[in-house]
Amino acid sequence: MKTLKDTTVGETVRVEKIAGDGPVKRRIMDMGITKGVEIFVRKVAPLGDPVEVTVRGYELSLRKEDAQMIQVS
Repeated sequence: MKTLKDTTVGETVRVEKIAGDGPVKRRIMDMGITKGVEIFVRKVAPLGDPVEVTVRGYELSLRKEDAQMIQVS
């Protein structure tokens, strides 16, 4: 399964599942990233951290570890 971390810049993907549990999953969901939401990858820092995305019209930055937990298609 592809994760948000593997997504290329300029690509729009749909969230299939958020792996993990506890406070990290809650933080991701509090950002508005839930199953079925489309995410546009705007920019990835040279070393891959952070990943900058647009979700529901909001521009967000995600840590690489958090992006790896978001499974997309």
